[in-house]
Amino acid sequence: MVRQIVRFGNPLLREQCAEVSAFNKELWKLLDDMYDTMRKADGIGLAAPQLGVLKRAVVIDIGKGRIELVNPVITSMRGTQLEPEGCLSFSKKRGVVKRPKYVKVKAQNRFGKPIKLSGRELLARAFCHEIDHLNGILFEDKVIEWVEEEE
Repeated sequence: MVRQIVRFGNPLLREQCAEVSAFNKELWKLLDDMYDTMRKADGIGLAAPQLGVLKRAVVIDIGKGRIELVNPVITSMRGTQLEPEGCLSFSKKRGVVKRPKYVKVKAQNRFGKPIKLSGRELLARAFCHEIDHLNGILFEDKVIEWVEEEE
């Protein structure tokens, strides 16, 4: 089900999210709704607080398949990339953000099983961007230079 995305200015986006402890149908529905909402909005990532849910869960799809991360933590990062980013909570606003070029993440899947993933370039940026959301950090906090808004 597609849900309404919480927009910039809503204080929920600045909150710390709670760890997920129940891996049940409620979580699965949230993850499914997050994915459907992200796809409908033509995004590549969405964090639970962007749907008004203060839980540590994100979904990502950079065109290579659905990734779900529950209780994600970045365990390693290296390199640097400076690339424009946008955010579904900010409509068309984009800015250049400094992110690591390579990131390792540990998390749990929708069933609570531990998983480890790594990503380069766009996937590394998506991991960092979405995990920042879980800590109340928005991409605008890290923008080095704003880019022309999309038409």
